[in-house]
Amino acid sequence: MRLAWVAAPIAGMAALVGALAWSAPEDRDRGDIYRQLELFADVLSRVEQDYVTEINDEEAMEAAIQGMLASLDPHSSYMNATEYREMQTQTRGEYGGLGIEVTSEDGVVRVVSPIDGTPAARAGIQAGDYLTAIDGESIVGLTLNEAVRRMRGESGSSITVTVAREDTDPFDVTLTREIINVRAVVARVEGDIGIIRISTFNERTGSMLQDAIRQVRRDTGGRLRGVVVDLRNNPGGLLDQAIEVSDAFLDGGEVVSTRGRQPEDVQRYNARRGDDLAGVPVVVLINGASASAAEIVAGALQDRNRALIVGVDSFGKGSVQTVIPLQGGRDGALRLTTARYYTPAGRSIQGAGITPDMEVAARRISAEDIARLQRLGISEADLPNALDNDSGAERRAVHMPEDQPPENWDTEEDYQLSRAMDFLRQGTVAERLRQRAG
Repeated sequence: MRLAWVAAPIAGMAALVGALAWSAPEDRDRGDIYRQLELFADVLSRVEQDYVTEINDEEAMEAAIQGMLASLDPHSSYMNATEYREMQTQTRGEYGGLGIEVTSEDGVVRVVSPIDGTPAARAGIQAGDYLTAIDGESIVGLTLNEAVRRMRGESGSSITVTVAREDTDPFDVTLTREIINVRAVVARVEGDIGIIRISTFNERTGSMLQDAIRQVRRDTGGRLRGVVVDLRNNPGGLLDQAIEVSDAFLDGGEVVSTRGRQPEDVQRYNARRGDDLAGVPVVVLINGASASAAEIVAGALQDRNRALIVGVDSFGKGSVQTVIPLQGGRDGALRLTTARYYTPAGRSIQGAGITPDMEVAARRISAEDIARLQRLGISEADLPNALDNDSGAERRAVHMPEDQPPENWDTEEDYQLSRAMDFLRQGTVAERLRQRAG
C-alpha cells in the first residue's frame, strides 16, 4: 500500500481548495468542497488497496483530472509535461504526425478536419470521420491526448487507423507519419482573381498572408479584380493570428471581443488603420469544418461589411481556451475554456456558427443526405457538454441548400470556388455589400 503517497497530494489539494473557497461567493457551502475532497481521497485509497492489480499512480491522477475537465466542455483538458511541449511545437507549425485536427465525442476520436497536404488529407480522411483503432488496438475510451500521442511517432514509420464513416463499413487506412510542416497560407491566381487558401492559424499565418497578398497582386499584373479567401476545413488556431488576418482586410475598428468570468477575460481587439486590399472585393469561403479562429475572421469581415461569406454554416466553436502552465510547465498545463468569442456586432459564435450570405453546397444534396447529417450531428452544438450560446442563438437545422451543383457537374471541379469567382466577376459581391450597408 502507498497511502503515504495519497496523503501528500490530497493535503495539497485541500489547501488549494481552501484558497479557492476563501475567494468564493459567501453563499457557497465550503464544507461541501472539503467533503468532496475526502470522498476523492477515500476512493483513491480504496483503489490503491483493493483493485485487482496494482495501479499506475500517475496515470490514475491524470485520468481523474481529465475526467473533471471533460465534464466541463469538449475543449478543456490537461496536458502533462510531454504533451505541453508537443503542443508548443505544434503551434509553431512543425510537428510529427498525420496532420489531422481531432476532438473527442463520447469517448471516440472524431476528425474536425484534415490539414492540407498531410498524410491524412492525401489518404482521404474526412471531417466527421471517427477513428476507432490504431494498429488494430482500440482507442475508444482513451483520453484525447492519449489517442493523439499514439498517432504520433517517428517520421517515416507506418500506422494503420480504423475509420468509421456513416453508411460505410469500418475500414483501415495505412499512413506514413511525416514531419508536418504546415504551410498555413498558399496563393494562386485564376485570371484576374486571387485565391488565398488559409488552412490553419499558427504563428506564421499572418506573415504568410502578407506574402500571399503581394503574390496575387504581382501575378495579376496589378489588375486584381477580387480575392477569394478560402477558410474551408480550417480548424482554427491562435487568436492573435485570426486578428492579424482580419486586420489585413479592415481599416481599423473591432475584429472580435471575448467575455468570461474574470475581468481580464473581457477584451476587445481592434484592427489597425489601413486595409491591405482597399477597393478589392473579397469573398470568404466557409464550410462545416471551418472553426474557431476561422469563424472569427469570417464573422469580422461579415459584420464589418468587408466580404461576402459564401458556402455553408460553419462549425460553431465560439469559445476561448487559455493554456495555463502548471509550475512553469514542469507539471504540464491546463487547456481551460475561459471565455466566449463575439463578432463585432456582438453575435456569439458558440454553437450557432457563421451563416453565409450566399449558401452554396460543395456537392449535390439528397433527402437521404439530409437525414444522415441529422443523425450524425455535425457541429459544435452536437458535442457532449458543449457550452450553450448565451445570446440564445441556435444553429440552423440541416436543410436543402439554396445553391448546389447541377446534376451534370464534374465532381472533380470545385463548385463553391467556381461560384465565388462568378460572384466577383459578375459584380455580385459589391452589389450585395452595398445592399447590406444600406
